[in-house]
Amino acid sequence: MDQRIINLFDEYTHKPLKREDFFQRLTSLTGSTAAAMAVLPLLEVNYANAMTVKRNDERLTTEYVTYPGEETQMKGYLARPAGTGKYPAVVVIHENRGLNPHIEDVARRVALAGFIALAPDALSPFGGTPNGDDEKARSYFGQLDAKKNLSNFIKAFDYLKGRADCTGKTGCVGFCWGGAMANQLAVNVPSLNAAVAYYGRQAEAADVPKIKASLMLHYGGLDERVNAGIPAYEEALKKAGTDYQIFVYEGAQHAFNNDTAPTRYNEAVAKQAWERTIGLFNKKLK
Repeated sequence: MDQRIINLFDEYTHKPLKREDFFQRLTSLTGSTAAAMAVLPLLEVNYANAMTVKRNDERLTTEYVTYPGEETQMKGYLARPAGTGKYPAVVVIHENRGLNPHIEDVARRVALAGFIALAPDALSPFGGTPNGDDEKARSYFGQLDAKKNLSNFIKAFDYLKGRADCTGKTGCVGFCWGGAMANQLAVNVPSLNAAVAYYGRQAEAADVPKIKASLMLHYGGLDERVNAGIPAYEEALKKAGTDYQIFVYEGAQHAFNNDTAPTRYNEAVAKQAWERTIGLFNKKLK
C-alpha cells in the first residue's frame, strides 16, 4: 500500500483530524470515493482477529476488576495462570483506542507466559472505553487530565502488589499511547523492574536519571513521527547508565504488533519483538 496512505491514517489516529477531512484526503490519494472505500477496511482495525488466545482458555483465569484511582474507580481486565500460585505482575497498556478486545488478547498472551496481566482502562473516568466506537474513544483521550491519568496507572501497581497471588515484582508493556505511558511509568515508579514500550513517545531526557527499571524499546523503521525522538532518548539513557535495549525493525510500520490492523501488522516482526519482550520479563521478574 502507498506509504502516503498509511501516513495519513497515522495522522488521523494521532492528531485532531476530523473523519470527513481524513476521508477527503484519502479519496484524493486513492483517486476516487470507491477506491477510498475499498482501502478503508485495510486500514481500520478488525477486532474479529483479536483472539490469539481464546477468552475461555482453560489455562487461564480472567476477570474484570476495579481498583481505586484519582477521584474514580479504575476498571481493568485481569488475566493470570489458572490454579493456585504466586506470579509476577505486568501492567498492559492500550493504544489510544482504550481497552478493547485486542489489548485483552495481549493480556492473555502475557498471562500464558506465567504472569498476572492487568490491562487498566484509561477511560474509566468517562465510564470506560465506548464499546465498538473507536472514534469516540479517541476523542476522550484529549480530555484526560494528564497528572491524574498517570496516577491512575501508578496505582495499578499498588493494586497488584496488594494481591495475595502476586510476588511483588512488576513490569509493564505499552503500545503507541501506551508505549509513551510505559516510558512515563519507568520514570515515575522507582520499584518497577522492567518496562517495554512499543512505538511510544519517549520520556524527557531530563527525567531519564529517575529510571531504575530495565527498558526495552521497540520501533517500526517506517515510523518517522515517533522515531524522531530516539536519538535524544538514547543519548540520555547512555549518559544515565540505564539498562536498556532499543530495536528498530526496518520496513515495519507504526503499530506493527497490532494483528487487528491488517495493513500495518507485521507478523514476523511482531513475533520477534514479543519473544524479546517475554524474555526480558522472564529475566527481570521471575
